[in-house]
Amino acid sequence: MRALFPGSFDPVTNGHLDLIARLVTLVDEVVVAVAINPAKHPLFSREERVALLREACACWPTVQIQEFIGLVVDAARQYEASMIVRGIRGNGELDREMQMAQANRALCGIETLLLPAHPAWSFVSSSLVREIARFGGDIAPYVPAPVAARLLEVYQAD
Repeated sequence: MRALFPGSFDPVTNGHLDLIARLVTLVDEVVVAVAINPAKHPLFSREERVALLREACACWPTVQIQEFIGLVVDAARQYEASMIVRGIRGNGELDREMQMAQANRALCGIETLLLPAHPAWSFVSSSLVREIARFGGDIAPYVPAPVAARLLEVYQAD
């Protein structure tokens, strides 16, 4: 069974990695799919996001990092995923993700596994990490070391 774990990963956090670590025990393969949205302007380029994820996930041989443009269901088809997996940090996300799961099932019949965040990571988001880093706060507890170093480079250059 192959699971698709889509997201922008701008940047990847320890919360994302916790979900991936849990997924590798549940399925045969995990495709971490980096969303490329031409209408958005992420902090990190797609190449940087893919490279940082590949480094962070190198310890899991059953995890592959890919990228996609368009609908998640199209990425699921492209990478032959049996299911889509989304992390849930709280009630607000649950409502939004339930709607998306139902839409994705209606579009192509694929199921979505909603995986609750570990309590230690339930407040951590990529946007929060960027905000803390922007103002010089300590992000080391929330992201892998290479991500922390890269964020420091970006915000020290400003």
